[in-house]
Amino acid sequence: MVVNWLRENKVAAGILTVLRLYLGYSWLTAGWGKLTSGGFDASGYLKAVIANPVKGPDGGVVYGWYVEFLKGFALPNVDIFNTIVPVGEFLIGLGLILGCLTTAAMFFGLVMNYAFFLAGTVSHIPTDLFIGAIILFAGYNAGRIGLDRWVIPFIRTTVFKGYKPVKQNG
Repeated sequence: MVVNWLRENKVAAGILTVLRLYLGYSWLTAGWGKLTSGGFDASGYLKAVIANPVKGPDGGVVYGWYVEFLKGFALPNVDIFNTIVPVGEFLIGLGLILGCLTTAAMFFGLVMNYAFFLAGTVSHIPTDLFIGAIILFAGYNAGRIGLDRWVIPFIRTTVFKGYKPVKQNG
């Protein structure tokens, strides 16, 4: 019932627009700040996360697999992350503000928020995850008051022209 309201109601579209603009501004300014600061470098952050992983009540590392990923892949390839983090933040924000490919932008925003959360960064991330989940569940309606009103139908009629979904039994 709530998901249907989020996905179909015009009042919900207005509320979602406000939430989308709020999150979009947050993402856009975070990315823009990193892009214009004269050289974003994630290596210090990654080293700190590896040295101080999230620990449980028993003192054991909670997300050991993630620490190993950061140590074995992210840190050795920090130049890639120095590019994709600020560009990704900026593009997520732009997509949310413009309401263009909103669902994709929010999906990648949630992925990035979860990555920060697994690293032990809390800040405003729980709020962003909650609002982001609402926007993601709303789907097209979250971008209805935005460019998705024209972009999504264009994609459906040109990119997926002739595509016929497989019918499910049941």
